[in-house]
Amino acid sequence: QVQLVESGGGSVQSGGSLRLSCAASRYTYSSYCMGWFRQAPGKEREGVAAIDSAGSISYADSVKVRFTISRDNVKNTLYLQMNSLKPEDTAMYYCAAGHCLGRIGVRALDKSLYRYWGRGTQVTVSS
Repeated sequence: QVQLVESGGGSVQSGGSLRLSCAASRYTYSSYCMGWFRQAPGKEREGVAAIDSAGSISYADSVKVRFTISRDNVKNTLYLQMNSLKPEDTAMYYCAAGHCLGRIGVRALDKSLYRYWGRGTQVTVSS
């Protein structure tokens, strides 16, 4: 069992930045994929950024260059640095963990891979 707690969401203007954090209840990174997902009203949950158990990082095309995922293995914390935010980035952002082994690349953005989910943190970007 892994508990995940997100923080860092908020309201910013277009072009602003936010840093999301996800605290995990225990060490997960050696055999888990860790990812950030988002869901806007009326839309499906989509993968934003993920790190597989080999440390390979994948991003959705819509956030490449603007978002950076990272992790602190000592603190069991996952981060998402979001720069140059746009109104279309407005969504509930979720942290997730799921078992995976080795380098799986962009498959780490598939939400069906993930078993454990946080409750989410709201990000609102105004124009």
